[in-house]
Amino acid sequence: MAFENLSDRLTNIFANLSGKGKLTEDDVNKALREVRMALLEADVNFKLVKDFVAKVKEKAVGEEVLNSLTPAQMVVKIVNDELTEMMGSETTEIRLRPQNEITVIMMVGLQGAGKTTTAAKLAGKFKAMHRSPVLVACDIYRPAAIEQLRVNAEKQEVPFFSLGDKISPVEIARKAVEEAKTQHWNVVILDTAGRLQIDERLMDELSNIKKAVQVDWSILTVDAMTGQEAVNVAQTFVDKVGIDGVILTKCDGDTRGGAALSIKAMTGKPILYLGMGEKLSDLEQFYPDRMAGRILGMGDVLSLIEKAQREMDEEKAKESVRRLSRGQFNYDDFMDQMDQMSRMGGLAGILKMLPGMNKAMGDFDLEESEKQMARIKAIIQSMTLNERANPRLMNPSRKRRIAAGAGVDIAEVNRLVKQFDQMQKMMKQFGGSMRGRHGSMPKLGNLGGLGGFGGRKGRPF
Repeated sequence: MAFENLSDRLTNIFANLSGKGKLTEDDVNKALREVRMALLEADVNFKLVKDFVAKVKEKAVGEEVLNSLTPAQMVVKIVNDELTEMMGSETTEIRLRPQNEITVIMMVGLQGAGKTTTAAKLAGKFKAMHRSPVLVACDIYRPAAIEQLRVNAEKQEVPFFSLGDKISPVEIARKAVEEAKTQHWNVVILDTAGRLQIDERLMDELSNIKKAVQVDWSILTVDAMTGQEAVNVAQTFVDKVGIDGVILTKCDGDTRGGAALSIKAMTGKPILYLGMGEKLSDLEQFYPDRMAGRILGMGDVLSLIEKAQREMDEEKAKESVRRLSRGQFNYDDFMDQMDQMSRMGGLAGILKMLPGMNKAMGDFDLEESEKQMARIKAIIQSMTLNERANPRLMNPSRKRRIAAGAGVDIAEVNRLVKQFDQMQKMMKQFGGSMRGRHGSMPKLGNLGGLGGFGGRKGRPF
């Protein structure tokens, strides 16, 4: 995930600062030197880092901060505020015209930045908002670009418009807007051609499209893995074509985060969304304040709640709580819990959004935990439907068959069965108090005891 290394560095810096109690100006200066190095290593623009550190220092070495009861926390707050300011302070949303009017969005960017996939992700977002988007194939140069967009349109169940690869992109855009009027499509998304590098022909084509149709939003997609170069690309598009916002793609990869921290401050254009994976649903609204919190190890509980609301079946969750409190929770219910957790980004994705978990996760082997969850799933999938629904049916011969089917040692099956039984008994004891909670999910920590996933490094399955 983008910012992971930066977050670890900053968390450690401020943890050391907190351990000092009373702070001196030298303590703050030393910490800020480390912050400066961490930001530079994250590929944040040098001038931006210099200005950032100067602003923080000016506010952090004042008498009011150093003589406060919690000086380290006040320094962290100052850093958090400045990071938020650097990334844009306020969240910028794509404003659409009224339902009876057409909003035209032109997607631009270099080849390989994920522009075509991002166009389809946006179409899905607008469809969920009860809009009628259409994906328009204006990339007539790249082999298979038209087909890729058509396939993605089918997956998102939105209309697709193409005139093939012989008509000019300018004419395709114009015809698409005309067709939108007759078909009552109210969001036209133009997937334009990218290039391996910026050239005048590309820029002229984009400018001509903007002259032919009234483009409401020109959105640049940039690969977050290119770091500071992403800022240079963005600035060129700002100067040559004009853009209204940026979507950073591939933010789930091994990125240093410099692009997200630099783009708004360097170009003046806001980050709209973050592409967090290959799935067409993996597009997150960019919140500067929440991102600053995640970078500083404060978590992002609001985003976690929103993701839970989006991915979880509320009625199914309430029923799971009722069954758990009555001791009726079975292996099928547990599989549902694991599936819902996977849709939220898995155990690692959830833990990283919780306050303080960046530091605490140093004691956890998340990769091994995910493997253990996969083994638990394989064990449950090797059970018959009757065994999943009735955990009490387990006996030695059934366990041997299940272990063979899952490709694990029978000791692992025994451990799962034993821990599942213990959990049921424990939850039944607390059934009364759980019924009073209006359908809240069982705590992941309680379920996490099954098979030991989420445990400390080195803990066996």
